[in-house]
Formats: sequence, structure tokens, C-alpha cells
Amino acid sequence: MNRRYVIRRLLQVLPAVASILLVTFVVVHAAPGDPVVAVAGESGNAEYYAFMREKFGLDRPVVAQFWTYSSNVLRGDLGTSFVQGQDVKDLIAERVPATLLLMGSALLISTVGGIALGALAARRPFGPLDLSVSTGALIGYALPSFWLAQLAMLTIAFRTGWFPIQGMTDARADYSGMAHYVDVARHLALPAMVLAASEVALITRIARTGILAEMNSDYIRVAQAKGLSESGALVHHALRNALLPVVTVVGTRIGFLFSGAVLVETVFGWPGLGRLVLSAAQTRDHPLLLGMVLMVAFSLVLANLLTDLVYSRVDPRIRYR
Repeated sequence: MNRRYVIRRLLQVLPAVASILLVTFVVVHAAPGDPVVAVAGESGNAEYYAFMREKFGLDRPVVAQFWTYSSNVLRGDLGTSFVQGQDVKDLIAERVPATLLLMGSALLISTVGGIALGALAARRPFGPLDLSVSTGALIGYALPSFWLAQLAMLTIAFRTGWFPIQGMTDARADYSGMAHYVDVARHLALPAMVLAASEVALITRIARTGILAEMNSDYIRVAQAKGLSESGALVHHALRNALLPVVTVVGTRIGFLFSGAVLVETVFGWPGLGRLVLSAAQTRDHPLLLGMVLMVAFSLVLANLLTDLVYSRVDPRIRYR
């Protein structure tokens, strides 16, 4: 891949994130509710509220507030949380590993599982297995992650006892070494599968459609006429060419995966960014909300760039200039 293309795409991150910051800043400040009342409570007097607004800089015009906040962001300062009194960078850094673990696991499950199920369904189109997989994918895609998370907790976690119900680790035990990783994996399994459910369904349908289209191509028929088996043609030729739309979907679904993580983390008590976003929205914590939006926006832009990089690996014919 051309290095100039990568540099140019990275430079596009700045105006994209700046535009998102401007829109989010306006929306957050225009939203109903007073952050001072949310933080200080409803029992304070006018003098106390005025003191708090001056302390947070909310007594200044919105344009001046935006200019100050933008200048601080350029210096790497995301501000201080109104509610928790800590640097926003530190609060986000504490929660990022848990959310990345959950989203990364869900992304791995959905990508590998979706491609595998799509390939299995495409081997015998319109057969019993294909109909079963397609029906299951349709149901999985239609189920809201929040409802599915509650259903999984009630029917699987509670009744079977196979999976822990809340948190990332067992608060009653002090595991270390391999036992600690096993404990985290047990707590991670059910939330990751719930978060991956709709993505597995989507990738399965896309992979199946792409593989069927490739299997009906002339080059596949030529390969089979030369003695290549149907399974060999599917694995070595059709599957690779069908991966391009799958890569596109995976790259563009990062944002949807994060929005699903907010709901899943809330249900399972997972200590990630999702619960932090919910708490910041409930308490009108402007600096924390804006810091989260900036982080997510920057991640999405980088995810799109990574998708382009993977494109050239999957299909060498693609060249970027």
C-alpha cells in the first residue's frame, strides 16, 4: 500500500474528529437539564449554583467555552469530570481495557463464527442446514442486544450456573496467575456471546451470499473442470473472494458494536466504557461525555483506515493512491 495514502488518510482524521467534536459540543450543551443541578442537587441556593457554574466555567458564553475546550484538547487535556473530580483521560484509561476485551472477543466470535456458518450454509444451498442457519441468522439479527442480554442472564446464568452473573471477576476470591485469567474468561463468555449474536447473524448472511455468487462464477467452474473438488474450490477460491464484503461490514460495524456494548455492560455489570457513558449521560457530565465521544470518533476513523489496509491484503488487485 502507498505510504502517501496512509498519511493522507491519517491527516483526514483531524477535520473529521473536529467536526464531530463541534456537533457533539453543541448537542450536549443544548440538551435539557442543568449539569450544576445534577451535580450539586436540587436543594442548593442561587449563590451556590452561581459558584458551581463559575467553578466549572459554565457561566461563560458557549462559544468561549468551546474555544477553551478545543484549545485544551489540542494540548491533550480532556478536562475534569464534574461528578467524579478526576481527569477524563484517567477515567477513560481505567475502563478502556475492559471494553476492548469485550468488544474484541465479540468481534472475533462474530467474524470467525459468521464466516464458518456462511461457508457451511453455502455448501448445500437451500438444504436443511442452509435453511436452519439462515433462519437462525435472521432471528439473531432481529433480537435487540439489551433484551437478549436479559434473557441470557435469566435462562442461562441463573438456571444453569455455568456463567457468573455480574462483574469481570469474582469479588469473593483473590485469584492470581492462570486462575485469574480463567475467572475473567468465565465472566467474559456470556456477555461476549450476547454482544456477538447480531453480528454473527449479519456476517453469516453476507458470507453465504458472497460465497454462493462466487461458486457460480466461471473461474470456479474451470477449476472444478480441472479436477478441483467442490470443497477445495470453496475454501481456496470462493471464500477468499467473498471476504471483501465481510471486511467492509466488520470495519463499519465497530460503532454499532460499541453501542451494543453500552447496553450489554449495563446488564452484566461489566466495568467498561459503556457504564461510564451511561453514568455521564445521567449526571450531565459534559467533559466526560465529550471525552468519550472524541475517543469513539477517533477509534471509528482508525477502524475505517484499518479496513482499507486489510482490503489490500485480502485482494492484492486493490491498490490505493
